[in-house]
Amino acid sequence: MEVTYRYANKSQVNSGSKQTDMSFAPDMSRSPTYFIGELKDKRRFREAMSCLHNVVISDLRFQPRNRDDYERWLEAEEQRLLAEFVSQSGHVQKELEEVKAELASMGKIANDVMGPYYKAQAQYFKYLYKNDIDAWYVLDPVITVHPDQVFFECFSEDESSYGKLSCQYDVFENISEQAYGTTNIDYSAGLYNEFQKIRDYRTTFLKIDPEGFNVQTSGHEVFDEKKIDLPESWVRGFLQVSSAMTLPMVKLRLQPMDIHNLCLHLKCNKERVGPRSMRFELIPGQPIRVVMEPWNEIIRFDRSIYQGETERSIRVWGRRRLLILERLLPIANSFDVFLMGDGLPSFYTANMDTMSFTLGLSGWSANDWSQAGNFDLLAPRESVDQSTCQQVLSALEENHYESALSLSTRLSLDISTVKSALALYSQSGQVLYDMELDVYRLRHLYNEPISIDDIRFDNEREKKAANFVQADLVSVNNVETNKNGTQMSGEIIDNGHEHQVILSIDQDQRLIAGECQCHFWHQNKLRQGPCEHMLALRLKVSGERLK
Repeated sequence: MEVTYRYANKSQVNSGSKQTDMSFAPDMSRSPTYFIGELKDKRRFREAMSCLHNVVISDLRFQPRNRDDYERWLEAEEQRLLAEFVSQSGHVQKELEEVKAELASMGKIANDVMGPYYKAQAQYFKYLYKNDIDAWYVLDPVITVHPDQVFFECFSEDESSYGKLSCQYDVFENISEQAYGTTNIDYSAGLYNEFQKIRDYRTTFLKIDPEGFNVQTSGHEVFDEKKIDLPESWVRGFLQVSSAMTLPMVKLRLQPMDIHNLCLHLKCNKERVGPRSMRFELIPGQPIRVVMEPWNEIIRFDRSIYQGETERSIRVWGRRRLLILERLLPIANSFDVFLMGDGLPSFYTANMDTMSFTLGLSGWSANDWSQAGNFDLLAPRESVDQSTCQQVLSALEENHYESALSLSTRLSLDISTVKSALALYSQSGQVLYDMELDVYRLRHLYNEPISIDDIRFDNEREKKAANFVQADLVSVNNVETNKNGTQMSGEIIDNGHEHQVILSIDQDQRLIAGECQCHFWHQNKLRQGPCEHMLALRLKVSGERLK
């Protein structure tokens, strides 16, 4: 999908010996949204904004090594080794020397021809990274001004991590101008570098530029217009993590030292085999324990007591993304951890008095089909007619944020109906659930509504799998979990035919084996991924675990 941003100028930070002015350029294609205020808690704001930047640049996908130099070296070394081998015979030494000289001459010519290209290529990427790093990222951060707070949102480059910085108005003083709404802001690497210059002894102003909306478009103004073709998986991942906030979770309260111990263990150890997970062992009234796999080392949090009523064991993956929170450890009072279940999204909120930072992690660092099989946040919920949905949205627009209970009372609607309507708008990027305050907030992710049908499924097989589950055509026969992983079996009725499906999931939640009776599986096995019947069975099992 293509998204267009229109900026009247560039965001910038002007630092002097006594004052710092931070001016964010808003997206002019949206309705006017602006804010001007003086920062009181400068140090925490600097660290929190820097942490937000770390989310944007986060990319833990596998990066293959650049082997160009090695291939060139190997080619030259191969010629030398071959020459030495042949020279041992002593029969063709003179001819060999001539060949070597010719090869050396040809190699020199090739280096002379290709050398400037390789040098220019390296210089280009180096320049791009330093001067136009926005080209490396997909989407500018989103900022929302509400009656009670200002909050920033962003999503990582690898489509697996979500960041949200919430600033209550107590963070500011001398607020002069504001207009409620949501807009994208022009956020560059240079702006991040300027954030590092914020100091307590300097007066610092935060400005979401209102002048950008007062420019008379007479044809003489210069606008920075960006047209970005967003991958549907990126948008879908953002909405999945965002929608996950609305579902029931286990809440834990951890101390900053607890998070430090987790990060320290990850930095001191490198796993070679799976499972690469953290297993939270939760016993009512007992200190929270985390088992770091595959070493099975136990980290005990003596000051963090589990307050739940049921003993549980929850495993989460993609744990190295927690290193994003390191910069917040010296300034956070506590951390709230929200866990949904094995292999499902998790959230970590750093509480900093008048500010909070939420890091949302998808079930796995790699945003592939296995994640969709584990957790489909866009699965159908209770059916709500369009007029009722619009009534709920209009009521929310009046106050910009409100709890589901308050909305149901004010509109005389059942609370389940209100929550279902809000969930639909959350899936389309128009509403955000605030886990800290248990309220729904009006927040338009883009300047135009998102079509759920365009981004809901990565391929036709996922769509068919969701239809099987929705039509109650999937029956789960058996689910067994042991030290090697999970084995499940079931039946799917497709066009009147019954398909027997068997799946094996390893400890890292990857599908490692499976069988089906359909034509797709017999033709491709798992070389092109699972068939729709396998996806349906896995989706059905994941849905039952959430209930």
